[in-house]
Amino acid sequence: MQKTNLRNEVRESLANMTATIYRDQSFAVAKKVLQETSIKEAKIIGLTISNKPEVDTIHLIEALWQLGKTVVVPKCDPKTRQMEFYAIDSFAQLETVYMHLREPIIKSCELVDASEIDVMLVPGVVFDKRGYRIGYGGGYYDRYILKYGGKLLSLIFDEQLREEVPTEAHDCPVDVLLTPTKRIDCLAQRGEYLING
Repeated sequence: MQKTNLRNEVRESLANMTATIYRDQSFAVAKKVLQETSIKEAKIIGLTISNKPEVDTIHLIEALWQLGKTVVVPKCDPKTRQMEFYAIDSFAQLETVYMHLREPIIKSCELVDASEIDVMLVPGVVFDKRGYRIGYGGGYYDRYILKYGGKLLSLIFDEQLREEVPTEAHDCPVDVLLTPTKRIDCLAQRGEYLING
């Protein structure tokens, strides 16, 4: 199936999720995130400010702040298709930009280099167990990950998981997928996939 068709199919499935299920399953995923060793050991964690129907990251960010973690969020430049991460310690440091995205107000935030981020939570629409993903089509994360050497996690609903997604040479898979019901070690899955074909 083509990337566009897969993306549309999953987005339609997520759009049918009730508010209660969305809240409860987001909470279940966030709970798993906080149990991850890489998150417990991390000082600086990168993630996006979620837009429904993505797994809600607002409460997760609040929990990370309470644990003394530095949270960094992306600022995208549509002209260059590049993004940078800025540290926030309050949602008041965010502004709503194109596509209803909430991004840091760079005048009130500190720029954080990719080398300083310990763990990054990578968004996307469709994923397979190897960690390959179909994003929103901008390619921002694939470009950023090329200069990033830390741990990559993705928080997803079970509806976003497929047996296999089409991949291209520039696609950068994540290391771990966390769903309300599963923890998938994508590194192990990719090893298995390579051995089996």
